[in-house]
Amino acid sequence: MATPAPHGVPEGRGAAAVPPDLAELLRAQLEEVADEVEEEVRGQVPEYARPADGTYRENLRAGVVQALTLFVDHIADPRGRGDAIAATYYELGRGEALEGRSLDALQSALRVGGLHAWRLMGRTAEQLGLDSAVVTALGELAFRTVHEVAEAAAAGYSEARAHNTDELERRRRRLLDLLLGEGPVAPAAVQDMAHGARWSVPRQVAVVTLAATPDQREEEWPLAAAGALVDMESRPPRMLIPDPDGSGRFGGRAFSLALRGRPAAIGPTVPLAEAAQSLRWATRALGLMGRGILPRQGVVRCADHLSTLLLHSDEPMLDQLRGRALAPLDTVSEGQRERLAETLLAWLLSGSNVPDVAARLHVHPQTVRYRLRQLEKVFGDALHDPGARLDLILALTTAQKSEEFLNSRP
Repeated sequence: MATPAPHGVPEGRGAAAVPPDLAELLRAQLEEVADEVEEEVRGQVPEYARPADGTYRENLRAGVVQALTLFVDHIADPRGRGDAIAATYYELGRGEALEGRSLDALQSALRVGGLHAWRLMGRTAEQLGLDSAVVTALGELAFRTVHEVAEAAAAGYSEARAHNTDELERRRRRLLDLLLGEGPVAPAAVQDMAHGARWSVPRQVAVVTLAATPDQREEEWPLAAAGALVDMESRPPRMLIPDPDGSGRFGGRAFSLALRGRPAAIGPTVPLAEAAQSLRWATRALGLMGRGILPRQGVVRCADHLSTLLLHSDEPMLDQLRGRALAPLDTVSEGQRERLAETLLAWLLSGSNVPDVAARLHVHPQTVRYRLRQLEKVFGDALHDPGARLDLILALTTAQKSEEFLNSRP
């Protein structure tokens, strides 16, 4: 933010009390004052405490001289705007933004330099025997000068920051498209694009797909600032998170809070070159969430539901398995079908232990035995064949998660 103007500082009225001839006296001391102001800034502002040589020293020196020149010019011509000098500080502000630095250092340098310059030049005015009104007017001019150059620097910084942010987002979007594309990705190309996007290349990644909602935009997601590559315009919206298993930024409750309750699926953690695979699994998981096969709300991690994802990776084949394995149930009534299927799955999962089945279903053991006799008639020896038992477990498990699967059978 620009340094605020001091309350009550005039735009030239108070400066008129300063004798214009004083401008030439102060101009003669400008280089000497610039030396002291430069040293003060370097001593008080750590970001400017660099070796006293090279381009950086030249830019610092030029900035100090320009500000002092603007101050003296205001004395010579109180209504002068110093547009050229303002342009210099506009470019200084732009430079700070383009280098990725904060504006705070430049604003601190302006305050420190302006105060020190005022002390030095005010001392000269006192030595010349100028009255207090003139000294006060000089102070007002000093504040006005600092305010003008600070505003110019802030304007340049804001303009460059906005442009730089837009360009950075475009570069990160292109990088994300490259990483999630189907074709092979050359490591050198990834490194080059990541450098331009200011993104540290991780060893492993995971892709997150998000339930689409119309009221949340990309800039609302703090995960981008934490290093995620985000594309909220894709369908489904997606983001690539670096090193998901090695950092608390993307794990557990912190990640869920960052999503603000939005349902999401996290693909498996994979090497960077296999990011497209993580995207495929996350997209599939999100689809299963929408169908109620996986939990509809919260964050679903593919790593916790691999068997379900595997079974639903080929839906037509799964339909064939269920149709073939559960065909014997077509011979019983609709009311019996659901009860027998529930009992059969509990029996298979409990190691054929009748008391365990009864406890799981909250029925009497005798009821379980009665249903098992019915199942023996329906399925015959298949109940004791290991391969058939596995098919039944897979078919019944997925049928139970599929809405109205059993009731929809003829």
